[in-house]
This record gives sequence, structure tokens and C-alpha cells, in this order.
Amino acid sequence: MFQDLPPEPPAVVAEAPAQSQQTLTPVTRARVAAALTEATVDIDTGFAGASMVLYGAVFNPTDTPADVVVVVRGPDQPVRLVRKVRVAGLWLNSRPVVFEGAPGFYMTASTRPLSDIASFSVLRRLGVGVDHLRINAPEQETTVTRFGVRDVVINRLGEDYLDWRRAVIRLKEDAALYATDPEGVRFVDQGLFRAEVELPTESPTGTYEAEVWLFQEGEAVSVSRMELTVDKVGVERAIFDFAHDRSWLYGILAVVLAAFTGWAASAWFRRT
Repeated sequence: MFQDLPPEPPAVVAEAPAQSQQTLTPVTRARVAAALTEATVDIDTGFAGASMVLYGAVFNPTDTPADVVVVVRGPDQPVRLVRKVRVAGLWLNSRPVVFEGAPGFYMTASTRPLSDIASFSVLRRLGVGVDHLRINAPEQETTVTRFGVRDVVINRLGEDYLDWRRAVIRLKEDAALYATDPEGVRFVDQGLFRAEVELPTESPTGTYEAEVWLFQEGEAVSVSRMELTVDKVGVERAIFDFAHDRSWLYGILAVVLAAFTGWAASAWFRRT
């Protein structure tokens, strides 16, 4: 006896997913990528400056030649200046002037002189180059106490502002804290470049900003930014933290130590 079986359900065939078609947009603009061999510099008793390499690559799909400009800027610091003035036939120091926001360190390196890479207005707008460096000073004149000196004038200085600004740059250059190298960026291979960053002994601590600009036909077309940290370590760091966190106690200990040193020296000379 045969029994009718229910019909088998139709086989379900899953449709293969349609291949997603991604449209690749060709790169038509040049761009730059860069990095530092060291992102942290430690300052201890034996610190005599530091040297590192900033390296990177230029991706240029066009036939337009490109220039690379490296800018490294340290943390801003106040700068105190005085000028010799003639009073009643005597040369005396003028009232001190403080610039606020002057970089403690500033260097530029480029493939060729900046004036050949971009115009004055472009460099001034970007703040690239010592001649276009932004050194801040308050709009309004104020008289404050700074560095233990009373009646310190802080202002735009009117017509003398540029002269004072040049003095700031000259003093920083003499201390090797400001530097310009018009041939400091060198291409070592097709699209690959390098530049050396030299930090002098007097380099301030803090966070540094490094910028790598790519120029074509006098305009900035790409920029790569990174940070560099310069910090004290060891005994210097401990003394620095102690002096800032417990300044009153640090002052008392400094006075006691100076008095003890004077007494010990006096006692030694009396014996000899």
C-alpha cells in the first residue's frame, strides 16, 4: 500500500550579493607627511643640546614642482628689554619693556630661501619665517611689576615697536634660540626629505610645535603638524617642581644654605 507523500518544498537559492563598486577618487593635489625621530627630549645635568631629524615624504601627482618649509616653535616666554638713553649727559637704562608671547625657540629650514618660495603677504599670513614671526604685545599700555622690577611698561610701543621687535630677534639669534637655514631641507630620494633640528643648551622646557609646509607656485597646499616635548628629568626636575610647588619653603632653604655656606667659608679661612 502506497502512501502519498507531501510535495517537497522548493529549494531556496540565495542570490549572491551584488559586488559593491567603490569609486576611487584620484589624488590630484600634492600633500606632505612628516615625523620626528624623537618626540621627547630629556634635560638633565649633562644636557649639552640635542639633535634630531625631521623626515617625511611629498606625494605630488602633478608636474608642478614643490618646496618644503619646516617650522619649529617653542613655548612662548616673556622677554624683558631695556635700552640705553641719554639723560643729562649720562647714559642710563630706560624703563624695562616686556614682550609677551615671544617664542622661546624658533627655527625654519627650507629647500631654498623663503623669499623664492612664497610672497611676503603669504609668509606673513602664515607666520612662516623670523621676519614674519608673531611676537605678541598688549594693545593697551600698562605698568606692572615683573622680574622683581617695578614700573615695567608693557605696550605696543608705538613707532618704536619694530625696533624693539628686532632687538628681541637679535638677542634670540645670538643665543642660538632663533635660526634660519634656507637650505636645511634636503631631498634624499624621490619625494623623501629630511631636515635636522638642533636644540641648544638654553632651550626652554615645554611643548614645541613642528609644522611642515608644502608650497606650490607660491601657495601653501598642504601642512603636517606634530609636537615635541622638552622636559627636565632627574635632580633638575625635582628641584624645579619643589621651587614651583613650595616656593616659600624653597626661598627659606636657599637663604639658610647661603648663610651656612658663608659661615663655613669664613670658618675655614680663619683656620688657615
